[in-house]
Amino acid sequence: MSNFLIPAAYAQTAGSSGSASGIISFLPFVAVFAIMYFLLIRPQQQRQKQLKAELKSLRRGDRIVTAGGVVGVVQRTKEESNEVEVEIAPNVRVMVMRDTISTVLTSTAKPAND
Repeated sequence: MSNFLIPAAYAQTAGSSGSASGIISFLPFVAVFAIMYFLLIRPQQQRQKQLKAELKSLRRGDRIVTAGGVVGVVQRTKEESNEVEVEIAPNVRVMVMRDTISTVLTSTAKPAND
């Protein structure tokens, strides 16, 4: 009868050494996070950094797109100010905040159908 209980005891001790199996079961979560970081988070951070640099270097003649979808040409910028004067139609100029500019199309880029 004592031989009947021994295999159960071995099975319990073998399963309780879960330090290695705990790490192995945690690895898929780490892998998913790494994939999400390199495919989603990192490119977005780089795009934000690039847009911030483009907004700092705005100059007259650059075409921009605001967050509202308005396309215009930069007419005047002030270094110390957060405002940019943009011409959205012939003889129609508006002041926009730099933070509302979502895309900078440089003056070297050719607009479609112009």
